[in-house]
Amino acid sequence: MRLLNRLNQYQRLWQPSAGGPQQVTVAELASRCFCSERHVRTLLRQAQDAGWLSWHAQSGRGKRGDLRFHVTPESLRNAMMEEALKSGQQHNALELAQLAPQALRALLHPFLGGQWQNNTPTLRIPYYRPLDPLHPGFLPGRAEQHLVGEIFSGLTRFNDTYSEPTGDLAHHWEISADGLRWHFYIRSTLHWHTGDKIETGQLQKRLMMLLTLPALRKLFNSVKQIELTHPQCLTFVLHQPDYWLAHRLASYCSRLAHPEQPLTGSGPFRLTLFDPDLVRLESHEQYHLGHPLLKAIEFWITPQLFDQDLGTSCRHPVQIAIGEPEELASLRLVSNSISLGFCYLTLKQSGRLSEMQARRLVEIIHQSSLLHTLPLDENLITPTQELLPGWTIPQWPQAQCIPLPETLTLAYHLPVELHTMAEQLKRYLAQEGCQLTVIFHDAKNWDGCTSLADADIMMGDRLIGEAPEYTLEQWLRCDALWPHLLSAPQFAHLMATLDAVQSRPDAEERHQGLKAVFARLMESAVLTPLFNYQYQISAPPGVNGIRLNPRGWFNFTEAWLPAPKA
Repeated sequence: MRLLNRLNQYQRLWQPSAGGPQQVTVAELASRCFCSERHVRTLLRQAQDAGWLSWHAQSGRGKRGDLRFHVTPESLRNAMMEEALKSGQQHNALELAQLAPQALRALLHPFLGGQWQNNTPTLRIPYYRPLDPLHPGFLPGRAEQHLVGEIFSGLTRFNDTYSEPTGDLAHHWEISADGLRWHFYIRSTLHWHTGDKIETGQLQKRLMMLLTLPALRKLFNSVKQIELTHPQCLTFVLHQPDYWLAHRLASYCSRLAHPEQPLTGSGPFRLTLFDPDLVRLESHEQYHLGHPLLKAIEFWITPQLFDQDLGTSCRHPVQIAIGEPEELASLRLVSNSISLGFCYLTLKQSGRLSEMQARRLVEIIHQSSLLHTLPLDENLITPTQELLPGWTIPQWPQAQCIPLPETLTLAYHLPVELHTMAEQLKRYLAQEGCQLTVIFHDAKNWDGCTSLADADIMMGDRLIGEAPEYTLEQWLRCDALWPHLLSAPQFAHLMATLDAVQSRPDAEERHQGLKAVFARLMESAVLTPLFNYQYQISAPPGVNGIRLNPRGWFNFTEAWLPAPKA
């Protein structure tokens, strides 16, 4: 980057005298800047024209000239960064922002939050970690899942306020009487973010590509083939009825990209930049549903603004700031809720751990003070005894006298709050005469974890999306945890049960059938919930339409900024 190079060269000129006057030769300056004498003369002329320094050369080779500085490197950096921000060169600004967190925060604050940039309403969000690539299929991060939902469309979609799917790329669908043929009627006025018209055959091709992914093949195991039965109709032909099919197609993992351009979608926002320090979305003018009121959304990846001790937890609320620094005191909490998603603990029953011992361990967790004395932020988690509202854990008073094994092994993955939970559980089990070996899998899911086969206890995080019951069905069907947790006959029985539940056309019957499946898992002490997260979003006056969705984010299409004052 030219600006950063110019700044670095200026710092090399400045450093020997810390800004004091210098009597120096051109050759010495060239050596200091690792360039030719001709190039250093150009640098001096440019810096002098900009008013940064004064250079008075002496005639004759080897003569010492007079070098005087008018600005400090820090003030020059700040001025460069401010100019880059004002001109919309966000990427340049972030490269220049190699500052201490507080200095960076002070410089960024006037430009974060809601801004009208060149008559364009733009929302800028500082974010605490780099975003993972938006590849097809399942993604572990909440932010990435949310972005996929904003960039790509599916045949169906979820409404934040209603757990049943509705039409998206498909205007509507019809189901045959036997439940084996699903006809999705595609809208006729659809466009990719490139402006090209969407062809139904392209959607069919992308769907077939998704079905080659092992995890999605599990999700759509009932699908026999996808036929193009009309230029505006896709027909799913099933081996067996699956009345979750519209839900599966509405899930973020089933959103459809262009078959030849994996980052080109047809959602309300198009991806225009995806760099390690800046991600930018711009509204899609030809979007087929409600048009966004914001023109652009920017994620500024600035981990230096956040507490480094928090690791890669999802505990951070989305932080939005707007206006001059003196206005930041007006920042207010605009939306908060207890998530339906939960951190959980599972127990693998074997020769090392019986069902009664597993029940005893669950009793220790829920009937002691363990969950209520975790040394975590007060407004971060809420201990729970329900998997979902009304899906309550069982009670086993008779398990209190059951001795635990002498040793057990625990494997767990992120979020980092489970570090604290693991250490607390280790202390409590030691009081019961049980030594707990702890293994941390440094990821947000179980993919690639080699410790599952040897673990007796597993802890992880389960995000609940817009349709809670369906989300839990998807978890059982697709997560790598369950084949390790259950014996082969148990897992086969579970899959057969899920197949039987999905064949029920009535939604309430499916929900009750799934509730019974999880009731059995909790009754046999295979699974127990631990705590929910408390989601929250803070925003200042002037950023409107901010409302938490089930994933702990907010719908970008609903946010808006008032017009700037004349």
